[in-house]
Parts: sequence; C-alpha cells; structure tokens
Amino acid sequence: MTAPPSVVAADGFLAEAVPDCVSDPTTLCARVYELSGIDWLAGNADTLIARPARILLVLVLAAVVRLLVHRAIRRLTERTATGSMPTILRPLRNRGGAGDPFEPVAARRTQRAEAIGSVLRSFASFVIMGIAVVLVLGELGINLAPIVASAGVVGVALGFGAQNLIKDFIAGIGIILEDQYGVGDVVDLGEASGTVEAVGLRITRLRDVNGVVWYARNGEILRVGNKSQGYAQVVIDMPVAHDTDLERCRTVMQEVADEMYAEEDWAAVLLAEPESLGVEQILSEGVFMRVQVRSTNADQWRVGRELRMRLKERFVAEGIRTPPPLLGAASAAAAGTAGVR
Repeated sequence: MTAPPSVVAADGFLAEAVPDCVSDPTTLCARVYELSGIDWLAGNADTLIARPARILLVLVLAAVVRLLVHRAIRRLTERTATGSMPTILRPLRNRGGAGDPFEPVAARRTQRAEAIGSVLRSFASFVIMGIAVVLVLGELGINLAPIVASAGVVGVALGFGAQNLIKDFIAGIGIILEDQYGVGDVVDLGEASGTVEAVGLRITRLRDVNGVVWYARNGEILRVGNKSQGYAQVVIDMPVAHDTDLERCRTVMQEVADEMYAEEDWAAVLLAEPESLGVEQILSEGVFMRVQVRSTNADQWRVGRELRMRLKERFVAEGIRTPPPLLGAASAAAAGTAGVR
C-alpha cells in the first residue's frame, strides 16, 4: 500500500504520513505519536526533539568536563603552591624573629602556581568548547569540511607569517612553567640586565640600574642569569700587600664577618655563618683575600657594601696595607689629569 501524500500543517512544518511512524514502534516518531497523537509533531520529532536534545547533551557534557578539568588543575596548582620546601633552602635561618624567611619563597610559588593554573584553565576551556562547537555545528547540519579546510589553510598561513609570535608565546609558557624568573627578580638576559617588572607570554619587561626600561622578546632569550632565586652568595676579595701576614689577615676578615653575623640588625639578612677562605689570587699588584657570606636576595648588595666598609676600617686599624698602585696606572692617571687641564 502506498503512503498518502504529505501535507503541510498550519504552522508550516512538514507532517509525515502517519503509517510510516506506526509501522515501526521502536522509532522516535512512533513513540511521540503514541504519547501525543499529533501528526506533525511525530513527523518532525527528530528536528524538534532529538536534535535539540543532542545539542543540549553536548553542551551539558562540555560544561561538566570543563568543570572537572578546572577542578583537577586547581588541585594540582594548589598542591604545587603548598608543597614541601626545597632541600637547598632548608638551612636558612631566622635568628631575629622578623618574620618567616620562607615567606617570600612561598609567595613566589603561590604566584607561579596561579599563573600556571590560569594558562592551563584557559587552554582547557579553549579545547573543550572548540570541540563542543564543532559537534553542535554538525548536529545543525552544517558541512564542516570547508570550515576545517579553511581553518587548516589559515593555520598554515599563520604558522609561517607569525612564527616569531608563536615562538615567543611558547617560550613564555616555558619561562612561567619552569619558574626561570619572576617579577622583582634581578636577572641578566645578555643584552639587558636589571629588575624584572613584568613577565608576559610574549615579552619580559625589566628596568636596569639607570632607570632604562627594556623589553625582551621571550623567544629571543637564550640564557638567563637570575640573581634572586633561593639565596645570594656575597663574595668579597680584598687586596693586600705582598708582605702582609696572610694568616693574620684571614683571621681579621673572619672576625669582622662574625661580628656582623652576630648583630641582631643583620640576623634576618645573613643566612649562614661567613667563611674567610684565605688567599684567592696572587698577582703582581698584590694578594687577594676572599671572604664570603650567604644572604637574602634583596639585601645582597647592602650586605656587600657594609662588609667592605667594615673590612676597610678594620684593615686601617690593624695596619694591614693595601698594595700600592702600579706605576703604569699612576702614569696613565697623571697623563689623563694633564690632558684634562
């Protein structure tokens, strides 16, 4: 028996022949007709019910997956921020009671974890929502082949035209993930060195001692010397004359450093007992005696200036002579003075 012709309902939807639905009771059309008894609703069950349900299911699943992924990333970053202290930093002390010496390190780790979490959450959201949009477009009957092909061509063009930009972004992600440096660190990037003011995915901004602001592309940074991670080692070489009692000089330098270490004003700054290492170099102009002490990152230059001043004053009091200037250097200085006149 042939099916009766299709008719157009009053609302414009195409109503399929009822026998087609009733003949197979397992179809959605037959179930809708059985429940509602409406011909046009049963005939358009796939368009009005099945397709919106699939789209809603895709959106709900995307939202749930995104929520679970964000929760996992948040737990991972929180564990990273509150993890155990590195072994190399555990000997740091706090004799003066002026706060926790691990506090700057913990704050830095928290900031790094937040930055990593933000990047990972953004990337996860982009991937999940992108897949959801593609699936929804497929359910709407849109041909995805031209879109995918166009996206591939655009991606190749961007890959060639913006390869430096992509390189900068990838390098920036690596800098953040590896914690090579952060805001407030004093770094040496080769061509520029100074205090980091901002770290982005594309560029790093730092200010040198003269106040000049430098912008360095992350993709062009080949090596980094960070002077502000963990702790600083203040190393001072003091020149003395060749006829100096070197053992006595070494003892004096140790006493000066120990006195500074014992003072309460420097308790939270000096992190380990100083060491007078003795002779470091023997040159024609004199003998260089070395002393070193571990300090916090922010106070390493202040510690160095104070310790040099104390050593110089103690050398004068003990009668320890510094080497006389070389004849060539003195002659050059005299010639320069004469030229200025």
